[in-house]
Amino acid sequence: MQAASKTSSGGAENVNAADHPSRTLAAFLAGLRYQDIPPAVIARTEDLFLDWFASALAGKGARQIGIIERYAATMGPQQGPATILTSRRGTSPYFAALVNGASSHLVEQDDVHNGSVFHPAAVVFPAALAAAQDLGKSGADLLVAAVAGYEAGIRIGEFMGRSHYRVFHTTGTVGTLAAAVAVGKLMGFDVSLFLHALGTAGTQAAGLWEFLRDAADSKQLHTGKAAADGLLAAYLTRDGFTGAQRILEGAQGMAAGMSSDADVSRLTDGLGTRWATAETSFKFHASCRHTHPAADALQLLMQREGLRHDQIAAVNTRVHQGAIDVLGPVVDPQTVHQAKFSMGTVLGLIAVHQQAGLGEFEQQALQDPRVAQFRQKVRMSLDDEVDGAYPARWLGRVEVETTDGRHFSAAVDVPKGDPDNTLSRPELEHKAAKLIAFSGAASDEEVSRIIARAWHLHEQRTLDQLF
Repeated sequence: MQAASKTSSGGAENVNAADHPSRTLAAFLAGLRYQDIPPAVIARTEDLFLDWFASALAGKGARQIGIIERYAATMGPQQGPATILTSRRGTSPYFAALVNGASSHLVEQDDVHNGSVFHPAAVVFPAALAAAQDLGKSGADLLVAAVAGYEAGIRIGEFMGRSHYRVFHTTGTVGTLAAAVAVGKLMGFDVSLFLHALGTAGTQAAGLWEFLRDAADSKQLHTGKAAADGLLAAYLTRDGFTGAQRILEGAQGMAAGMSSDADVSRLTDGLGTRWATAETSFKFHASCRHTHPAADALQLLMQREGLRHDQIAAVNTRVHQGAIDVLGPVVDPQTVHQAKFSMGTVLGLIAVHQQAGLGEFEQQALQDPRVAQFRQKVRMSLDDEVDGAYPARWLGRVEVETTDGRHFSAAVDVPKGDPDNTLSRPELEHKAAKLIAFSGAASDEEVSRIIARAWHLHEQRTLDQLF
């Protein structure tokens, strides 16, 4: 920290906070303490930690994660203080964040914040846990760091606006800054150091949606690199590396180059009173979140009307533009991961198998001809009401025509997993056990210990014995 303190007297010290929203955000982050965070938000962060940990373990054995693990083994140290969850191998914080960030986004079950269209856990926790292990921090320290990362990342995602998300994967771009904030909090950064860390993180931020058209593996690289590069930014800052002071709102900053509707007021919205961490949703279905409202609505409709999949001739899902932008390119999915971004495939699994979980995707999404047939019956159309509510609310609207000419519709205003329709702790435990069993990453006894540790994370003095 000695070298870093030399940069903390930079020009930003003399800037009026009202003219420098990034500085206002940095001041909140620097001043945040455990006792400032409501107990309900601390408990919610423990919920989010368990959900992330299980999602990361679910990636064990996947081809993409194996490739990144081999890269880490080749380029990184043979041992180190930070744990790669899927292999349980020790390595440097950077490579642990890289692999764990990639792994936790693989099965599409990690959390999401609606308003920012951002998956905080997959970037915040990998970086924060790796740094906490390296720095010898406690569970309470990790929770404060995670809240800082969530609060900053969500607001930056909201600031970047809907236009950003049309081309850029917000979790890859904004996630780099959220990860830097979480690690910076563990290092005790002051206001100026947070600004430098944001600047160095922001200049690295990347992640483009084009991969969806090719069923490419880029999405896991987005989260892995965001977590690792955010950590890199914080470690460099600690040792005196400087970064742009207005990387977000500056004339040649992120918003200038990556958004046409940025709203600078979102950066400081409700700091200290609005806890965005608690607004984060859990994923119920094992697919892109944009499919969930329609999946819930179709499930409701079929149960209400007693319909079978073979009685349905056509399904129209009335969606927001973001769903069309992300899901529209996936017409004929070729991989399980690409199928998770196919509205027709997700609704086909719901219609034929009554759920769209990990098992259904692995065993039925591409193999079951009934699902493929149903996929052809599904279309998306832009709905003004749904689009107007997005991204603050993700509404589900479906219209069904049956083979005998009947017409039905159903609406879901709060998808399963949203804060107002959240997963209880027993449901989160069940989900975590299923995720870990999916990859065989831990025994039943270890799963029980993992869950118990999560519920008492605030009491953990060290984080070196994760299993």
